[in-house]
Amino acid sequence: MALPEFETLAIEVLDGAIAVLRVNRPERMNSQTVTMFHEFGAAALALRDSGLRALVLTGAGTRAFCAGFDLDEIDVITRMGVREFLAFQETATGGIQAIRHLPFPVLAAVHGPATGGGLALALAADIRYAAPTAKFSAAFVRVGLSIGELGTSFNLVRLIGPGRAAEIGYTGRLVGAEEAARIGLANRVVPSESLLAETLATARLIAANSPGGVRLSKRAIQRNLEITSYAAALELENRGQALLTRTEDMPEALAAFKEKRPAVFTGR
Repeated sequence: MALPEFETLAIEVLDGAIAVLRVNRPERMNSQTVTMFHEFGAAALALRDSGLRALVLTGAGTRAFCAGFDLDEIDVITRMGVREFLAFQETATGGIQAIRHLPFPVLAAVHGPATGGGLALALAADIRYAAPTAKFSAAFVRVGLSIGELGTSFNLVRLIGPGRAAEIGYTGRLVGAEEAARIGLANRVVPSESLLAETLATARLIAANSPGGVRLSKRAIQRNLEITSYAAALELENRGQALLTRTEDMPEALAAFKEKRPAVFTGR
């Protein structure tokens, strides 16, 4: 797989089917920069049609997942005019959105702070595992901004409900790993020493299934978060299932089930 060179990110491909994308500024708590938001979009573009079955998203080092925008660079934003800032916002949100919209599942392995833009990045994943050190915060109000940033207001409300999202968003307080798991912000808490290994184990369980089935499952879940019509949700599901019956993987899966053997999925 040909991958571009990155300044703030690092990609490692494992097993040919799974990759790890690391936010790679450990000396700065993996905080975000203007360059990083450009690189999120470039990384997603490079990975999108790569044939991967799953992506694990994490932070380099042991101190943080991603501590939000680097406050040493915040003056770059304050010097921008309105049009320039809007262009930056579109780049930043586009980078996070590109990660969220990857056609295969994204799993986040969160250790240490995932605050501000780091929370938005974690929310772009389909599944979040948290080390006991994980700390989540929608800290935007603490720097004069709002929770309406990088998709956070959309994703957080749908994940934990409007009441909890409002309380977390208005206070900017830290949410520890145990609370995050209790309210659904994290799927579960995993020991720090095995966080990446357990996240990769789940990625491999996903990768063992029908590629088309997993991809259309992700599409159904994401699209149905964005519509309010039950009829439209059924239409999306029906179309996806009809397409999957035309693949080679479905009859292979049925044959394997009857023959009591593992299915061999090809993605065709």
